[in-house]
Amino acid sequence: MYLTKIESNKDNYIWILYNEKKECLIIDPGEYSSVYKLCVKKNFIPIAILLTHHHYDHVDGVQKLKDIFQIPVYGPKETIYNGTTKIVKEGDKLFLLNQIFQVFNLPGHTLGHIGFYTTPWFFSGDTLFSAGCGRLFEGNAYDMYLSIKKINKMPPNTLICAGHEYTLQNLNFALSILPENAALLLYKKHVEMLRLHKKPTVPSILYLERQINIFLNPYNFNFQGKLKSLLLEEEWYIFKTLREMKNNF
Repeated sequence: MYLTKIESNKDNYIWILYNEKKECLIIDPGEYSSVYKLCVKKNFIPIAILLTHHHYDHVDGVQKLKDIFQIPVYGPKETIYNGTTKIVKEGDKLFLLNQIFQVFNLPGHTLGHIGFYTTPWFFSGDTLFSAGCGRLFEGNAYDMYLSIKKINKMPPNTLICAGHEYTLQNLNFALSILPENAALLLYKKHVEMLRLHKKPTVPSILYLERQINIFLNPYNFNFQGKLKSLLLEEEWYIFKTLREMKNNF
């Protein structure tokens, strides 16, 4: 199995997973033109589309791609009006490209957000980013906290395929709170070099995220005296406080 991506809408990533026969899955196509051009150029044969949530920058290419290639679309109930033909939820398993895809419910960014896991890739949509997490448009902080913890239980070699290129902004936020954190400082230099050469920072491996993502493991970071909160003994409340701060960063 092979993975490639398309940069779209300034900072979105559309993921393409394909096999040696050039059969492919399209994950979160926010537009169709670049996907269609890549399929023609690489002789890809799309067999399905996977959707993580209903936001336009993840679904706007669905209808045209579905019409062109006559393929099924798997997504959560909230994407039923975005072209989804087969609704999926946590516990469902899809057999595609001779791979088993597990579906996880990930409420927070939206109430119906889901993710797809097939070893070693996890398509996290707008739930988990490298060094950060998604905004809370529909769910609440506790929803998102539980979704993030669910992802954190995955194998350490899991490759997080996020929906956006937000890594540098996320690191800048983390360093605004923890300016002397060695792991954050070192990784920021690496990310700056990647972006200088217009290279992506994702997929990101989960064991690295456990070191540089303050939302993934709040207890692993020393926030003593850094956050104005009376409930910092509760990890989910640290998460909530960080998410509120990030909204205004």
